[in-house]
Amino acid sequence: MKKTICIALLALCLLLPAFLAMAQDDLKEIKSEAFGKLQRPAVAFDHNAHNEKAQIEDCLVCHHSGENGVQDKTTGSEGTPCSECHKVKTDKGTSLMRAYHKQCIACHTEKKKGPVACGECHVRK
Repeated sequence: MKKTICIALLALCLLLPAFLAMAQDDLKEIKSEAFGKLQRPAVAFDHNAHNEKAQIEDCLVCHHSGENGVQDKTTGSEGTPCSECHKVKTDKGTSLMRAYHKQCIACHTEKKKGPVACGECHVRK
C-alpha cells in the first residue's frame, strides 16, 4: 500500500510541471478577477505565441516567487494566480496592477521590443 502511494506521488511530482505548462497553452488574455470591473480592456496575450516570438523557454522569466517583497527567480509560481501574492490595493509590497505593468513593460523596454503604452496592450475594440 505504501509503495503504491509513493509511486503515485512520484508520478504526480513528475507530471505536475507538464500539466502546469499545458494550462498556460490556452491562455489568450491577461486578466484577473481580483480587479472586478475593468476600466480598460483585458490584454490580449497568447502565451505560447508570445514565448515563441520572444524566445522564452524558462518559465521563471515571468513566473517568479518570493517572500516579504523580495523576488526569488530560482523558484517558480506557475499555476498560482499573481493575485495570491500581489493584492489589488496594498500599503506594503507591489500592487497587482504594478506587478503586471512592471513585469511586462520592464522586459519590453529592456529588449526594445513589444508594446509599452497603455493603448498598445489594452486595445479598445
